Amino acid sequence: MGMTREQMDRLVNEHFMYEATDDVDGVVASLAADVKHEVVPSPFGLQTDKSRIRAFYETLFADLRGDGVTPVRRLYGGDFVVDETVWSGRVVNGRLFGLDGRSGRVSFRLLHVFELADGKIANEAVWCDVAAIRRQLGTRPD
Repeated sequence: MGMTREQMDRLVNEHFMYEATDDVDGVVASLAADVKHEVVPSPFGLQTDKSRIRAFYETLFADLRGDGVTPVRRLYGGDFVVDETVWSGRVVNGRLFGLDGRSGRVSFRLLHVFELADGKIANEAVWCDVAAIRRQLGTRPD
């Protein structure tokens, strides 16, 4: 039996809360044992090993300081959630997605596609509007 919309919201919102508070243990605990995880355009690529996913989040949390997230829309299917938001905060060390050492305030769109199974996130695919980040930090595309 699939999850209800409320159960999906609870799982996704808890995952986001762990991300917002830089809680790597919480993020990893929200993922299924056989998870697939990918953030475009992260150089980490598609990951299925939780230790590598942990390393991704440790790097991400060192690179960003969030001020807030503005929901845009959330769409639901039988076992998936598509979530669009606008993230606001600061790039703190210029390593994020190869930003040439630039730091500063940014705001950009994020699109998450979550596939859910047995109360966990089985697949998380994330797309970041890196063009917006680059414009705001004054960097050029590769």
